[in-house]
Amino acid sequence: MAQAIKKQALGRGLSALLKDPENDIQSVNDKNADKVVGNIVELELSAIEINPFQPRSNFNEESLQELATSIRELGVIQPITVRKTDFNKYQLISGERRLRASKLAGLEVVPAYIRIANDNESLTMALVENIQRHDLDPIEIALSYQRLIDEIQLTQEQMSDRVGKKRSTIANYLRLLRLDPIIQTGIRDGFISMGHGRAIINIEDHDVQTDIYQKIVSQNLSVRETETLVKNYQESLKPKPATTSKVASFNIADEEKKAITNYFGAKVDVKVAGNGKGKITIQFHSEEDFNRIIKLIKG
Repeated sequence: MAQAIKKQALGRGLSALLKDPENDIQSVNDKNADKVVGNIVELELSAIEINPFQPRSNFNEESLQELATSIRELGVIQPITVRKTDFNKYQLISGERRLRASKLAGLEVVPAYIRIANDNESLTMALVENIQRHDLDPIEIALSYQRLIDEIQLTQEQMSDRVGKKRSTIANYLRLLRLDPIIQTGIRDGFISMGHGRAIINIEDHDVQTDIYQKIVSQNLSVRETETLVKNYQESLKPKPATTSKVASFNIADEEKKAITNYFGAKVDVKVAGNGKGKITIQFHSEEDFNRIIKLIKG
């Protein structure tokens, strides 16, 4: 929590810096530009315009309302990215759903990454240096990797070379961003570990993800117990093989059944299984009737 407050204060401080006409940062070479590159800044929604060349124009209203509800409860988990166009004026690069949902949630400010002129290499260096820090939570690391992909167009192989991590390690961090925002917040706040998150990510349904997350927290489940829980859920989804009854290996004619019935003078039931085995059931109604049938069997 202290870390979150510190970041929020930093974001507000940078926002105040950008509103100072004497510190109108336009290029990576300007004074204080190093404080902006790679950092999160709180920007007023009124200062951000939608990119007119944004190819996406249709947004599902129900989905936006759900995201707005999540933002009211948890805040914006992944900051948007904007381009500085003028003094205290910005144009959206990515995150239009988050921006629209933030407006629906009634926010006045939103966390953002700001791109400024010729900052590409500086941003890369800042993000790589950020990833190397030891006080970052797994979601922060994943977001830094995602920014290198989205904004610098680095491949996972190129990132592996730049940050000195295996490609599989990078992929595991990136997969965490597929978790429900509630679970991402749980990882950031230390309620569950990255290992728990990696187990939950194997489930696509976010409602089921959050149900399992609640069980982990309330029952203090280990990573291994979580993996078992996930495995059992996945097994329950697999279609059960249809049980086919074996056809009798041979048929007994009605005349034969009738002949047995007539011989014993009692109702006889004959069943044959698929392996050729079977049973004959002879009914009797009294001890006297039973003794009569036994005599017939003995001959």
